[in-house]
Amino acid sequence: MTHTSTDRPAARASGALVPVLAFMGIVVSVMQILLVPVIKELPRLLGTEPDDATWVITSTLLSGAVATPIMGRLGDLHGKRRMLILSLALMVAGALVSAVTSDLLTMIAGRTLQGFAMSAIPLGIGLMRDILPREKLGSAMALMSSSMGVGGSLALPAAALVAQHTDWHALFYGAAGLGVLCIALTLLVVPESPVRAQGTFDVLGAIGLSAGLVLFLLPVTKGGDWGWTSGTTLGLFAAAAVVLVLWGVMEVRLKAPLVDLRTTTRPAVLFTNLASIMVGASFLVVSLVLPQLLQLPKGTGYGLGQSMVVAGLCMAPLGLTMMLTAPVHARLSAKHGPKVTLILGMVIIAIGYGAGLGLMSAPGRASSSRRSWAWASASPTPHCLP
Repeated sequence: MTHTSTDRPAARASGALVPVLAFMGIVVSVMQILLVPVIKELPRLLGTEPDDATWVITSTLLSGAVATPIMGRLGDLHGKRRMLILSLALMVAGALVSAVTSDLLTMIAGRTLQGFAMSAIPLGIGLMRDILPREKLGSAMALMSSSMGVGGSLALPAAALVAQHTDWHALFYGAAGLGVLCIALTLLVVPESPVRAQGTFDVLGAIGLSAGLVLFLLPVTKGGDWGWTSGTTLGLFAAAAVVLVLWGVMEVRLKAPLVDLRTTTRPAVLFTNLASIMVGASFLVVSLVLPQLLQLPKGTGYGLGQSMVVAGLCMAPLGLTMMLTAPVHARLSAKHGPKVTLILGMVIIAIGYGAGLGLMSAPGRASSSRRSWAWASASPTPHCLP
C-alpha cells in the first residue's frame, strides 16, 4: 500500500490559481473538440477511408484514457505540477506534428500525443485539493469540472470560423499557441503540491491497460468494415477481454497498482463513476454528433444544411450555460449534498434531450435544449460524491 507524505511546507495559492487551472481545462477541451467542424471532411482531407479517418478522433480519446491514470500516478510520486507541465508539453508537440502533415499515420501520432493533455484535468483538480483551503474547494472544483464543456462549446464556432476561411491546419497552430500559454501561466502561478505518495510506478499495469484498450477500440472502430461477426472482430474483442481481466487480477494483487480496483468497486465510487460515464457519453453525443447533423445537407432527410459556423454557434449556449451555472451547482451541493445535485442534473439532462427531439428541425430553438443539458452537466458531481 502507498502512503502520502506532507512533510514539505504547504504551498501558498495565489488568487490566480483557480482561473489559471480553469483556463487550462478550457484549452484541453479546445484540443479535444478541434476537429469537430471538419470531421465529415477528414476522409477527403487525409486521403483515406471514413473508417480509418475516425482514428484521428479515437486515438486522442484512447491516449487520454491511458494517460490519465499514468500521469496521475506519476503526479502522486513526483509532483502534480511537474506532470501537468509535461502533459501540456506533449499536447503542444502533438499539435505541431499535426499542423505540418496531411498523412493519416502522422496525424494519428500527433493526435495521440495531444490526448495526453486529458490528464491535465485530474492533475489540476488534485492540485486544488492539495493547496486550496476547504471552504474554497467546492466552487473551484465546480469551475474546473465545467471548464471542459465550456471550452468545447465556445471553441466550436471559433474553430469552424477558422476552418471555413483558412487552411484547417491553422487549428493546430492555434492549439499549440494556447498550450504554450498554459505552460507559461502554470510556471508563473501554480505552486507544486506538497503531497507525495510513497511507492513505485506500475509499469506492467500501464502496458496492460494500454494493450487492453487498443484491442477493444480497434474492432469498435473497424467492426463495420470487417463485419461485426467476423473472426477478426470477435477475436480482438475476446483478446481485449482476456487482457483486461488479467490486468485486473494483477492490479488487485499489487501493493501499489496503477489503478486501485478495490476502491473503484466500492458502491459510492462505482456508481459515481458510472454516472460520470453516462454524463460523459451525453457530452460526446452533443459535441460530436449534433454538429454533423447540423451540417449535413437537407437532402439526406435528416441533415439541417447549416454552415460550419452556424453549427458551432448552435453549440455555444452549452458552454455559456455551464460557465454561469457552475457556481450554482457548488452552492446546491454544499446545501443539499452532491447526491441530490447529481440526481437533479441528470433529470435536467433527460428533459433537455427530450425537448431536443422536437426541436431538431429548428437549430435556433434547439439551442434551448442544449442549455438545459449544460445546466445539468456543469455539476462537479464526479469529484464531490463520497
